[in-house]
Amino acid sequence: MKKKLYRSQSKKMISGVLGGLSDYVGIDATLLRILFVILLLTTAFFPFGLIYVAMVFLVPNEGDVR
Repeated sequence: MKKKLYRSQSKKMISGVLGGLSDYVGIDATLLRILFVILLLTTAFFPFGLIYVAMVFLVPNEGDVR
């Protein structure tokens, strides 16, 4: 079965991007969120904040993935 990237509806804090990414990569969502916040703060929000906002609009919701 092919893996699909989606925004999670069950593991969501803000929009579900990191919850869906954690399912895709296969690691815990909390660990991924902590890593994301550390990277976000150390890079002054620019690249990771921009990538997150882009993923909110580009990655489909969990129910929309086929």
